[in-house]
Amino acid sequence: MYEGLLHAHSGLRWIVLVIIVWALFKAVTGWTGKKDYQKSDRLAALLALIFTHIQLLIGLVLYFISPKVSFQSGVMESQVLRFYTVEHMSMMIIAIALITIGFSTAKRMSDSVAKHKRIAIMYGIGLLVIIASIPWPFRGLGAGWF
Repeated sequence: MYEGLLHAHSGLRWIVLVIIVWALFKAVTGWTGKKDYQKSDRLAALLALIFTHIQLLIGLVLYFISPKVSFQSGVMESQVLRFYTVEHMSMMIIAIALITIGFSTAKRMSDSVAKHKRIAIMYGIGLLVIIASIPWPFRGLGAGWF
């Protein structure tokens, strides 16, 4: 079960990143081009929101069954255990909260440019936090590309 969820979580990251970039691109072009907020803009933002939440649910299950997560003393002394136990989870929750707040507040706005701006800013910051907290293979945290 652990290996299957780990591969799903690791593979889904690419889908999440692509959808967030798509939503961010639509928001930035809508904001800078002062375009109306279309149904496709809402769909891109909504799909990014949905997929990040699915990723969060898989991550939460992994958090409690992963051998890389430990609640013993000395966790903070190990770079790998500290990353998976504290840093990865904390930063991903912050990123998903930013994306959720961005979508929710934009949904209630009436001005199209303001909606695009809110989504562009919140999704952009969320994307930066996500990229910073992914255990990329070059970081030496025992994770691969998939």
